[in-house]
Amino acid sequence: MKVCCLETEKSVGKIICHDITKIEKGVFKGPLFKKGHIIREEDVEALLNLGKKHIYLIELEPGEIHEDEAGLRIARALQGSGLEISGPSEGRLELNASRRGLLKVNVKLLNKINNIPDIAVATLHTNTPVESREKVAGAKVIPLVVKEEIVKQVEQICAKGSPLTVLPYHNFKMGGVVTGREVVEGRIQDGFAPVLKEKALFFGLKQLEILYANDHAEIISQKINDLISRNCNLIIVTGGMSVDPDDVTPSGIKKTGARIVKYGAPALPGAMFLLAYKGKIPIIGLPACAMYYRTTVLDIILPRIIAGETIKARDISCLGHGGLCRRCEKCYYPNCSFGKGVI
Repeated sequence: MKVCCLETEKSVGKIICHDITKIEKGVFKGPLFKKGHIIREEDVEALLNLGKKHIYLIELEPGEIHEDEAGLRIARALQGSGLEISGPSEGRLELNASRRGLLKVNVKLLNKINNIPDIAVATLHTNTPVESREKVAGAKVIPLVVKEEIVKQVEQICAKGSPLTVLPYHNFKMGGVVTGREVVEGRIQDGFAPVLKEKALFFGLKQLEILYANDHAEIISQKINDLISRNCNLIIVTGGMSVDPDDVTPSGIKKTGARIVKYGAPALPGAMFLLAYKGKIPIIGLPACAMYYRTTVLDIILPRIIAGETIKARDISCLGHGGLCRRCEKCYYPNCSFGKGVI
């Protein structure tokens, strides 16, 4: 690029190479036009009013592009389903969720893109639940003007698939089996059903069905199958997940013929978590901590299941890095480190 000086009336379409300040006593002091601004027809009068009869400008050399164009092309390359672009603002483009869902980031591709000189792409963590219109990523180039070849490298990396998507939540029908003789006999109040109802409501799931079971593996198994026969395609079985002799929930899940993916998770609270599949139906064994803590391992795994993912043992094993909840006085999950390990 090179710098030139032109009459302001002849500068339309050119790039300002420094901030142009406006001072209005008692009202405003600051840049009216910032470095990198492309002058429009309607800007000419304002520049003349600031006394700018001539103005220093940047002229692009062949093969160079302005930061706004570069940022827009990068954002478009990054944009997967469930995302929309806003900007540019000072060369920065934002990608926002166009729907509620689960943000998925291909971290390897993201790191590859950020290894390209003069490129900066920042995102939320992968597997973060996001709301519609929530900002999930920002992209820009570092200098005011870049070689187009740099942008083409990003486009080539993303050509086979965007590194950013927001998966929509599916409308599962959740069923819950609350275990425990003390609950069935009415000796204590059921503390699990309200938790499950809150989760189902948050994710917009179909009407939750709750059944109760004594501490017998056969009965637990029967109740799970009853829910499946009622078209429930996501089952959560609560309580009875420790190693005490009366805690037979894992055995009850296994007796349904379900395949146990993993029993035990490197996440606190929620270490006694179990995940199984009967065919394609996920069955979760939920420990008692879910009654006492607002956020547990369930809040890490459940959005992924509802977004249509099939969870593998490795997905759970990898939770250890970031799997320790700080148990803050006020919970800000998912805007915290819990469940945000490197994938």
